[in-house]
Amino acid sequence: MTAAALIVAMILDAAFGEPEALWNRLPHPAVLMGRTIDWADKRFNTGDNKRQKGVIALGLLILFWGAIAVALSSLGWIAQIIGAAILLAQKSLVDHVAEVATGLTQSITRGRRAVSMIVGRDTATLDEPAVARAAIESAAENFSDGVIAPAFWFLIGGLPGIVIYKLVNTGDSMIGHRTPRHEQFGWAAARLDDVLNWIPARLSAVLILLTHGRPDLWRGLPTEARQHRSPNAGWPESAMARVLNVALSGPRAYHGQMQDFPWVHPAGDRTPGPAQINAACGALWRAWVGMVLLAVVVVIV
Repeated sequence: MTAAALIVAMILDAAFGEPEALWNRLPHPAVLMGRTIDWADKRFNTGDNKRQKGVIALGLLILFWGAIAVALSSLGWIAQIIGAAILLAQKSLVDHVAEVATGLTQSITRGRRAVSMIVGRDTATLDEPAVARAAIESAAENFSDGVIAPAFWFLIGGLPGIVIYKLVNTGDSMIGHRTPRHEQFGWAAARLDDVLNWIPARLSAVLILLTHGRPDLWRGLPTEARQHRSPNAGWPESAMARVLNVALSGPRAYHGQMQDFPWVHPAGDRTPGPAQINAACGALWRAWVGMVLLAVVVVIV
């Protein structure tokens, strides 16, 4: 029944995304999770033993949100389906990535503005290929984090599974950084997020390759993915780079500091543009169909 519920939830998300009329009036659950994480950060991230405090704070937040999810699950499958649909992000991801392609066809300034909404790097001086690479990288990484991982954990643990995953993933994005303030306190969120994304990241890569009929591109992919600064993001990013035949990652700037990251699929085209961004959007939908079919197989089995 959980797999069947996931199929319905994925279709609802793909059809409706995140309706502005609703979320302009009500706070999105992810926003509420973020507020509790921010409260914990301000309340407990002080003094000594910050790593231990971060572990305890994350544990308490997991218990709190897990209890809410269990309570909502008791309302029946409709509540679980709606909850899962809200926490999936396929349509919104594709829409945001497609906006970058649209922006680039109008001007480099609009392309930079659109991509700045979905990446953390400096965007003010990016040229067209760099904007396109940033959009494609974000498409691949967020497909794993925002679609496949939530779907996977819903299959494993129902509504509590997807809620706890979303909480941890939100925590990683907020406090899981190697900064003086968060390196210790956010350690637990960052490490648990790595663990929870381990299987989904690799599953995302497999789905991207298989739905393009290119399982042969797996050769060399694991070695390349392990060179990525993230233990998980390199897998879907490398798969996307290979099916589109574009080079991704490479040098980029954060907070004014240029960082020399290795290229992903360095043999690919290093001058992508709007066409390649649109192709990435198509790849996202192909891989989404692959995940739906996987859920169908689970239902049958």
